[in-house]
Amino acid sequence: MAAALLPTLSPPVSRAAAAFLLLLRAPAKPFSSLRPPQTLRRFLTSTSSSSPVTPPPALRPLSTVAASSSTTARAAPARRDLLMLGIETSCDDTAAAVVRGDGEILSQVVSSQADLLARYGGVAPKMAEEAHALVIDQVVQKALDDAKLSGSDLSAVAVTVGPGLSLCLRVGVHKARQVAKSFGLPIVGVHHMEAHALVSRLVNKDLDFPFLGLLISGGHNLLVLAHSLGQYVQLGTTIDDAIGEAYDKSARWLGLDMRKGGGPALEELALHGDPNAVNFRVPMRQHKDCNFSYAGLKTQVRLAIESKNLCTDDIPISSASEEDRQSRANIAASFQRVAVLHLEERCQRAVEWALKIEPSIEYFEVSHQTSMLGLA
Repeated sequence: MAAALLPTLSPPVSRAAAAFLLLLRAPAKPFSSLRPPQTLRRFLTSTSSSSPVTPPPALRPLSTVAASSSTTARAAPARRDLLMLGIETSCDDTAAAVVRGDGEILSQVVSSQADLLARYGGVAPKMAEEAHALVIDQVVQKALDDAKLSGSDLSAVAVTVGPGLSLCLRVGVHKARQVAKSFGLPIVGVHHMEAHALVSRLVNKDLDFPFLGLLISGGHNLLVLAHSLGQYVQLGTTIDDAIGEAYDKSARWLGLDMRKGGGPALEELALHGDPNAVNFRVPMRQHKDCNFSYAGLKTQVRLAIESKNLCTDDIPISSASEEDRQSRANIAASFQRVAVLHLEERCQRAVEWALKIEPSIEYFEVSHQTSMLGLA
C-alpha cells in the first residue's frame, strides 16, 4: 500500500514565497479596517515555538490562521497580475519574496543569522529579534528591487504569524503592517506549518489534493493529510522536542561549528562515523501512533558523550585528536541513523492511515527547513 505514494521533496523555496497561496482564500480588507485576528494575537503572546506540544487525538483537524471556520476554503483561479509580498521572521532568518498569482517567484531574499547561531550555540530569541530589526527594511526593499517593483505595484502583503518565536514574529508583522498602511494593502496571516505544506505546490503543478505531508522545521514535526486548501487532518505531531532541536543540541554537545546550522554540521561529521557504533534506542516504538519524540534520544547522546569522557565543551572538533574525532563521528552517525529511523517508522504508519482515510492519495510530500537539518 505504501508504495502507491509518490514522494515529492519540497524545493528550497521560502515560506515567504509560499504566501500567495494563502492570499487566494483570504478576504481583501482595506488597512484602515484591518485588526490583528485573535489567532495572530494568540501567536504573538506565545512564548516560543519550542514549547512542548500536547499530544492530539489520533486524528483531528489542523487549524490555520487564514481559513474561515464558517466557509469552505476554495482556491481562486490563479491570476498573473496578482503580486504578493511575503515576509518571514519566525525564527533565525529574515526573508522576503515577491510572487505572482500564477506561482512565478520574482524574487526572494534571505538574511542569515549564522554568526549568531555559532556565537550562542543556537537561537537566542532576544538577539534574533534585534538582528531581524536591523535588516528587515533592507531585505524587503531588496526583494522589491530584485522584482523590479515598488510597493504601489503590490496586491497584498503576507506575513508569518506563527508558530514561531514571538519576539521575532513581531518584527515581521510590524513591517508588514507598515507596508500595508503605506500602500493601502490587505494583510494575510500565514501559518508557518501550512506554508511548509503548500510550498511544493508553488513549483510542482502536478501535486494536487489530497496528499500526505511530512513537515519538518527546527521546532516542529507534523504529519498532515491535506484534503484541500485550508482543510487538513493532523495525523502526528511533536510531543516534546522536534528533530531539528535534537540535531542542533547534539551538534552543540559534540563541539561542532554551528555557523552552518547543527544539522549540516552533524551530517558532515556522521559521514566519517559508524552508524552502529552506539546502540541508541529508537523512540516510542511501544506507541502505535504517528507522533514524534526526540527528547529521549537527545539524552542518550549526552550520556554517550559523558561515558566516553569527551571534553567537547573545551575542545572543539577542529582541535580534537584523531581518536576523539572518531568517537564523536560514531556518536553523530549513530544518532542520525536512529533519528531518521524514527521518522521512517512514523511515516510508514501515517501512509497506512492516510490511505485508509483517502484511498485516492498519490503523493507524499516532504517539506523541511534545510538550515535546521542536513537533508540533501
